[in-house]
Amino acid sequence: MDTTVYVPADQPAPAPGGAARAVRARSLTKTYGKGEAIVRALDGVDVDFEQGRFTAIMGPSGSGKSTLMHLLAGLDSASGGQAFLGGTEITGLNDKALTRLRRDRVGFVFQQFNLLPMFTAEQNIVLPVELAGGTVDQGWFDTLVETLGLAGRLTHRPGELSGGQQQRVAIARALIAQPDVVFADEPTGNLDSRSGAEVLSFLRRSVRELGRTIIMVTHDPSAAAYADRVVLIADGRIAGDISDPTPESAMAGLDALRTLEPDVATGSATSGAGA
Repeated sequence: MDTTVYVPADQPAPAPGGAARAVRARSLTKTYGKGEAIVRALDGVDVDFEQGRFTAIMGPSGSGKSTLMHLLAGLDSASGGQAFLGGTEITGLNDKALTRLRRDRVGFVFQQFNLLPMFTAEQNIVLPVELAGGTVDQGWFDTLVETLGLAGRLTHRPGELSGGQQQRVAIARALIAQPDVVFADEPTGNLDSRSGAEVLSFLRRSVRELGRTIIMVTHDPSAAAYADRVVLIADGRIAGDISDPTPESAMAGLDALRTLEPDVATGSATSGAGA
């Protein structure tokens, strides 16, 4: 059954099920500007993401969802608080250590496919491992190719692939080093509805069949419904949590944020259950 829980802004949004936490944020804050012009993109966020699960982050435009992902992935620096990848506090790492962590333990899938046009699909997939001086695990490579339906496309260059096929190559590239977590930022934003549905299905399969952990930012309730859980964010704070989402419950959660935002901004959102 779909369950939406609205979370007081001063309490963590715990990952369900009591399993190991892949990613955590504690009092995570990001501000821009100074004095009266200061903007709080994130305002003391506390949230847990469970290992081996597919979690979507949703919120209105400007709510802080992409900022949260960037801080959790080590792509941007926090103004305050802590972010953890497993047992590693990434907010305490220097640039060299952050670069190594992103290379070895984090995968990325973006709205833009970011494939190298002169390389084949296979070359694009294995590139992260080769750049790190490692050896490709052939068994894992074969599993990814089979799961993502790329067996007949490995010798094709990006210009010879559809948008959905290019994004599947990008997903395989993100997974090839077997990272602790994959962050996906609007991964279907450049795709038509059919290709987008295929990509989301493959992301879900990579969690359920390959044991991966995925955290996806999206504004689309239909995309969020592919996830195991939706974390709602409004005005830079965690505002809700939906388990086993459907397009309808995700949309209802977004609609509810419009009534919660004034309370969230003052740190007094009301707990309860909704659609």
